[in-house]
Amino acid sequence: CCLGSGLSWEPRSRAVEQVHLRCTEGSLEWMYPARALRVVLEPNLASAQHTTVCIKPASDFQGASIYVERAGQLHLVVSEAQGSRPHHVSCFSAHAPQRVALFLQASPQRDISRRTASFQYELLSNQGAAGPDAKKMALVEAMCRPCDNVELLMAICSSDFVLKGSIRNVSHDSESHMSQVDVSIQRVYRQKNWIFQQEEGSGEWRGPIRTLLQCRVKKGEGDFLFTGNEHFGEAWLGCAPRFKDFMLVYQAARERGANPCEFELN
Repeated sequence: CCLGSGLSWEPRSRAVEQVHLRCTEGSLEWMYPARALRVVLEPNLASAQHTTVCIKPASDFQGASIYVERAGQLHLVVSEAQGSRPHHVSCFSAHAPQRVALFLQASPQRDISRRTASFQYELLSNQGAAGPDAKKMALVEAMCRPCDNVELLMAICSSDFVLKGSIRNVSHDSESHMSQVDVSIQRVYRQKNWIFQQEEGSGEWRGPIRTLLQCRVKKGEGDFLFTGNEHFGEAWLGCAPRFKDFMLVYQAARERGANPCEFELN
């Protein structure tokens, strides 16, 4: 986590303040934004070839816009107006995953009222990471293709959530490059932080699962096994086979003694 204030800078200075963040996920809080701030993400991702960076502004995000630097050009990622939208997550591809530069441009303002430009970020690599961050580094590549049997069997052991349910609706947001899958849940096998809740009255378990727009998720009929991990306090889709197909894979692996963990079927 990084904390800073625009009030600490020299009033006449034209220099752009620069900070370096070396974690694969974290947050930055810029109070009283003034002029500009360059944020360089330099995580230890030496083996990653492609990385997706996702940014979620705080609900009270004010006073700045966020750009990403590409080949000397600035491309808008989050405007001040977008930042105030609840649950707004913006994702973009990082061509040089070892060094991603964000540029925060303070909005013009006449008074010195309290404004805070704060956001969370996560880097999602398409290659496995070593160490404690391995589970948190979602496989972006796997989000957009069917998991093979080995990946599926590992997903039920290590995912933040494992559910049996059906798809109620799929919505797409081209502006944030995200899709949302609304699911009706028949059974919760595991969930980490109670993202999925029972509705009052009906008692039905429901909840949203997010994924990248590039995955082109469509509504399918029937029951699915939904697995995935949490990012920014939200559920992100991992492996999601049809439930009957998952059962065949799991039972065959169990008969061979090749299942990496026990899964309660009844």
